[in-house]
Amino acid sequence: MYRFSIEKDEWVLRFSPKLSIDADERQMILMSLLHIGEKLSKYSHGDAFIIFTKKIGAIVFTVETIPSFILTVSNIISEEYWYNQDSVS
Repeated sequence: MYRFSIEKDEWVLRFSPKLSIDADERQMILMSLLHIGEKLSKYSHGDAFIIFTKKIGAIVFTVETIPSFILTVSNIISEEYWYNQDSVS
């Protein structure tokens, strides 16, 4: 679990217990969130979003704002499991 501040908000970053990621990957995820910055405050309780990174993959976050600002990394999907469907016939 990590604690960080953006603007006036104090956030907690936690990781689902089902994930197996090392400390370097956790640090990269935290740095990715810091780049998003104040955009985090626009998410409401129960929202979810994804950050795509070359090294880790698609990082799925869930947002809690009650009683605290908490982001949970709920899943990580490596690029080999991404599927892109441009149009549906």
